[in-house]
Amino acid sequence: MRQVKYVAMVVLAASTLGACATKGFVRKGLEEQRVALSSEKTERVAGDAALRTDVNGLRTDVNGLRTDLNALRNDLITMRTEFGAKITAMDGQVQFAMPVHFAFDDAAVRPVDQAALAKFAQVANQHYKGATITIEGFADPAGSVGYNLRLSRERADAVRDVLVTKGLDGSALRTVGYGKARLVRPGAQGTADGAELNRRVTFVIETPAGATTVAALSGMN
Repeated sequence: MRQVKYVAMVVLAASTLGACATKGFVRKGLEEQRVALSSEKTERVAGDAALRTDVNGLRTDVNGLRTDLNALRNDLITMRTEFGAKITAMDGQVQFAMPVHFAFDDAAVRPVDQAALAKFAQVANQHYKGATITIEGFADPAGSVGYNLRLSRERADAVRDVLVTKGLDGSALRTVGYGKARLVRPGAQGTADGAELNRRVTFVIETPAGATTVAALSGMN
């Protein structure tokens, strides 16, 4: 009889210990799960915060780009309406045909063209800083090929010197003379009507910002 009671007590003790062990295992598992969930929540909150920061930064960049684009559009409109500039956006380049002309057989920049050059310098400094700007000089058909090439180069050099005084970096400016090539008024020379249009300079800005200029020009009439 004693042996039966002893066996019963052992079984009861084993059952009790087993139950305690099971509860402890479950409790440990729940605690580990709680810690894991808490860690996951912390990481998710941190990730959401980082995402919000990135989105806000992107929104700021977009707003800044929109502001710059509007400023460029306004400047281009001014150059067109006030100075009669013709602006053409090409692949990686922007061409500005400014109303800067020269007297016959002369390379001096006229006082009347100072305002247009000042506006071009301001636009180039603000929107195309660091870009290479080529100043192209031209002549009317009068004179020899060699003389016109030299005169057109002198005109481009004279314009470069004026732009430097208006704040542009001279190292970013290159000049080239095309002589009587690409005439606006074919055959017009000397004092003939339209000859002045052949004695001119144009500007070519070599920069990927040409894409921005395309966007700016798209909203202009």
